[in-house]
Amino acid sequence: MTATAPAPPSARARTAALLPRLALVLAALLAALFTAAAPATAHAALTASDPQDGAVVATAPAQVTLSFSEQVAMGDDSIRVMDPQGKRVDTGELRDMCSGSTIRYGTALHPGLPDGTYTVAWQAVSADSHPISGAFTFSVGAPSATSVALPAQQVGGGPVGIAYGIARYAAYAGFTVLVGGAAFILLCWRRGSAERPLQKLVVRGWVTLTAATLAMLVLRTPYTGSGKFADAFDLDGLKAVLETKTGASFLSRLLLLGAAALFIAVLFGAYARRQKASGAEADTLGEDGAEENKETSDLAFGLGIGGTVVAGGIAATWALSEHASTGIQPGIAMPADILHLLAMATWLGGLTALLVALHKVADIEREAVRRFSRVAFVSVLVLAVTGVYQSWRQVGSWSALTGTSYGRLLLIKVALVAVLVGIAYLSRRWTSRLGEVRTGEPAAVPAGRDVSRETTTGSAVPSATDAAGAGADPDAEPVDPKRAAQLARQRAAREKARETRVRDADPGRAGLRRSVLAEAGVAVVLLAVTTVLTSTEPGRAVERETGRGGASAPAVPNRPVKITLPFDTGGQNGKGNVRLELDPGRVGANTLHLWADGPDGTPLDLPEVKIAFTLPAKEIGPLPLAPDRAAPGHWTASGVQLPLAGEWRIDVTVRTSDIDQTTVQKNVKIG
Repeated sequence: MTATAPAPPSARARTAALLPRLALVLAALLAALFTAAAPATAHAALTASDPQDGAVVATAPAQVTLSFSEQVAMGDDSIRVMDPQGKRVDTGELRDMCSGSTIRYGTALHPGLPDGTYTVAWQAVSADSHPISGAFTFSVGAPSATSVALPAQQVGGGPVGIAYGIARYAAYAGFTVLVGGAAFILLCWRRGSAERPLQKLVVRGWVTLTAATLAMLVLRTPYTGSGKFADAFDLDGLKAVLETKTGASFLSRLLLLGAAALFIAVLFGAYARRQKASGAEADTLGEDGAEENKETSDLAFGLGIGGTVVAGGIAATWALSEHASTGIQPGIAMPADILHLLAMATWLGGLTALLVALHKVADIEREAVRRFSRVAFVSVLVLAVTGVYQSWRQVGSWSALTGTSYGRLLLIKVALVAVLVGIAYLSRRWTSRLGEVRTGEPAAVPAGRDVSRETTTGSAVPSATDAAGAGADPDAEPVDPKRAAQLARQRAAREKARETRVRDADPGRAGLRRSVLAEAGVAVVLLAVTTVLTSTEPGRAVERETGRGGASAPAVPNRPVKITLPFDTGGQNGKGNVRLELDPGRVGANTLHLWADGPDGTPLDLPEVKIAFTLPAKEIGPLPLAPDRAAPGHWTASGVQLPLAGEWRIDVTVRTSDIDQTTVQKNVKIG
């Protein structure tokens, strides 16, 4: 028995063998990135300052410190302290005073500051990559007039913020088209890899995502800082961005896009050629053809594995740097967010690819449409499961669903998805009609139309090759090359027109094209809402910061907190009501008014009234307060400091005689 040496593997086989190895390397890199991700709380908030907002201190402090609810990124210029004339009085050096769970930063002040009102302006980047900023004042000795003019817009706003938001949307759109288009080809219509319109679609998705990522990387410095486009060319700022988690995610995305470029080259190069060869030679190659088909299947498998890992890695660059990486259960939330993004891209991007194929390709098989219908169904299921989990995680309560911007945007997104699913159901019905009409022909043709005559008419125009062949006859007159090219263009135009007429004659195809176009229109709006949602503070974080929940008086922005408390000390004239008003009812300095009324509504002049504020969630208080008597039955106090947002308990102690007194209380929400 003679042993036969195996034939050396072909170039395509070697490429197919390399793709799984590349996938394993990328998977290992992705796992390392997951391991390095640290949990945090979505959107940081300023929880305390020293001096406090509106405080009047006897002597100038040596430093100003700020405390936050979560880890933030700050630089030397992140905290600025200005005197009444607008001159900076801080040293410009940031002090990291974090310890354990306490997140605190500060900056030293120059010694010997005179009396007056000082303004503290700060800005930072929270753990979920969103910039935050704020300002407050304190006074030394006594308040004074100040000429400090703070920026009218918040950090992350203005023209730079608009440009950054457009780039963010373009990045999501590019990712959707890139991943969804490639998935449509590999899962639904492999012959589409050789179709020029689909190739252009996927390449444009890659270009859009790459350009948008570069734009966000360049705009990151002005977006989180000055808000000036000129700072986009600051190389020191770019270096600082690359050292942050967001900058690392941009850089990782660009590296993965390099791998995606290799994937696209193989998909539309070697794989597309194999698809063409398989279609042309399947009936003639016999065993060789079977071997070639097996090689094509191996290449498709390698592309599928490699493409999935690359797409998952690109999705992870969002999951590891935005909302999913912060808040509760980040270890579950990040993989869920990756699946959510991949399912969204497969569904909406595949929908875009189907729309392009229906408009640009005359002979897309009805089976490809049916395959996409099944893929879309699975994608919607994944979206539903991961979306419900992310909604619970980010919203946290029913009140946040309607009482926060994040919750309301989420409801709009759910409504759009419902509309999209409804239109998709109509598309499935058109798909079934498409199968009934197209029974094996390239497209249905209405009765009375003779397509063969159209084909003959189109063929009557000689091609450039025919004309050149005629010119090769020594007895024939030479043919003008320009005329030959013109005839070739006419023939191509006739063929294209014929294909368009035949394609549009199929009522099932026309109906499907209209419904898919409607789906794509809703998908564009859905993607815009999703982009805004990713830059909006989650409802759970908003409720935690404002202390919502429970049976307490609501804190309404820009309105004072008003409560009424009945009391009964048990003695003579011991019954009545106290009415308390806290203006503006927010964190910082407040003005307090308290009125006491008898049972008949007349003012009740009590011998003594005492008030205390307690924030049980933060173990702050009781903070005692003795208001001044302004008039019979009326007491006031100014500069009432409430350092943190949350649900505060107000205790009011009233005394109606030397021995009769009682304490009544109520919870209020301070934002």
